[in-house]
Amino acid sequence: MKSITVQQLHEVATTPLIDVREVHEYEAGHIAGAVNIPFSTWRDRVEEFPKEPFHVICELGGRSASVARKLDAAGYDVTDVEGGTAAWIEQGFPVEH
Repeated sequence: MKSITVQQLHEVATTPLIDVREVHEYEAGHIAGAVNIPFSTWRDRVEEFPKEPFHVICELGGRSASVARKLDAAGYDVTDVEGGTAAWIEQGFPVEH
């Protein structure tokens, strides 16, 4: 499974980003352009994941790593974002509400 840091994510902002946090977490603040597919529903919505390369993020990295491992095994070109949205915010990068 591939992974990147939030700094690397910030530098490659054109790659689609899937946020697997739950809706209330996403609404509290998310990275601009991120699409929310909650962890609790992602298996039922797998057809919504991009066919092209994409990144997946959660709050701290556990849920996104789990999703990324499973999608990678299924043939998706997915990269996990280490440290998640918490690390993004800690670095001072902006979020939308």
